[in-house]
Amino acid sequence: MTGSDEGSEEACKVSSVKFLRDSPKFHDTMQLMEREWFTREIIAAIRRSPVVALLGPRQAGKTTLARQVARSGLFPCNEAVNYFDLEDPAHLARLANPRLALQGLEGLVVVDEVQHRPDLFPTLRVLVDRDDSAARFLVLGSASRDLIRQGSETLAGRIQFVEVTPFQLRETGAQAVDTLWVRGGLPPSFLAESDDASWRWREAYVKTFLERDIPALGIQIPPATLRRFWTMLAHYHGQQFNASEIGKSLGVADTTVARYLDILVGTFMVRRLLPWFENIGKRQIKRPKIYFRDSGILHLLLGLPGMEQMVTHPRLGASWEGFALEEIIRWTEASEEEVYFWGVHNQAELDLLLFLKGRRLGFEVKYTDAPRATASQQQAVAQLGLESLTIVVPGEADYPLGDRIRVLGLNRTADQGGSLTAAVLQPGPRPGCSPSAGSAGRPG
Repeated sequence: MTGSDEGSEEACKVSSVKFLRDSPKFHDTMQLMEREWFTREIIAAIRRSPVVALLGPRQAGKTTLARQVARSGLFPCNEAVNYFDLEDPAHLARLANPRLALQGLEGLVVVDEVQHRPDLFPTLRVLVDRDDSAARFLVLGSASRDLIRQGSETLAGRIQFVEVTPFQLRETGAQAVDTLWVRGGLPPSFLAESDDASWRWREAYVKTFLERDIPALGIQIPPATLRRFWTMLAHYHGQQFNASEIGKSLGVADTTVARYLDILVGTFMVRRLLPWFENIGKRQIKRPKIYFRDSGILHLLLGLPGMEQMVTHPRLGASWEGFALEEIIRWTEASEEEVYFWGVHNQAELDLLLFLKGRRLGFEVKYTDAPRATASQQQAVAQLGLESLTIVVPGEADYPLGDRIRVLGLNRTADQGGSLTAAVLQPGPRPGCSPSAGSAGRPG
């Protein structure tokens, strides 16, 4: 871009998102803040690939990010952004003949809620393969790659996926940790004027998800049935998933329960954490664990509107474990293929096992301010060949607890340059730390 364009580029810059950060009450002051990490990641992806897909739960901020990217200066201001909302009947009508509608467009083309028209992907492949293609396509979806499988298959080598999460602790700041934990990170819930307003918004969100979003994916399950399963699943948060046990309670087959779980996993509501199997000749845990990916939705289904109710609830520790675990995964930017848990029946267990750049990193999550070194932790370090085992606790702690074992307060992850980042990103795997020494999922 030339010097004469600098003023135009500045005019195109994104308008910042209002964000709560510094006030102890979190609603007394408002601060302007951009989701800079996501904006940079998306722009870099657009420069690399002709098609970029932003995937994440409804209301996570995908459309807002697309607008920010459109006004970031990546595209000239005199190029109109072509926007298609596939929940708008008028926009759907324009795409009745998708190739005719899209082939003459230039600059950025945004297709929102693409899960409603996965048949568009073959057309996008034809368009981006043309020598005269002058468009970059940014597609937004509220379903995972598994539910819109046609995209990854048809556009192989032409598409890059970016998962857009709800707000993270590194975005909100450590002072907002309790608000983020209680309300979750979906922007309208986190930014609500009060806990009560946040609660009402989440009630409406769940209702809309069950009654409109799921049927829109072509999934025909009575909303009351899926709500009952979802609520029951909240009591399994942080535990091994037992389809047979849940099926008996619901009066349905194991396969039906597994299908219900697939839906919640595929719409970013639940994380299915697979077990890792190490070649150690011991009986290891085979069932996956499940975690709600947004703590605010978990608290809604558990009937916990605020911190006062949470601190006396028997699932308090499990709630914080899932919240901290999700923050660790997001902060380390670990992919689904790099994230596991590990356990030996009635012996050692590890909440989170990450494989990052050829290194094995273990994490235990404890809701305590004074964790102790245990035999289980030492066994995990030795049997898995961990480079480090980090015990994540509330607060600001950061100190060694033993050989390759350290304590780290979750608030430290609010600092993007914190010590855990340095530990994860330094190059150089230790001998014997390759994932090839074990396996994921069911043993076979």
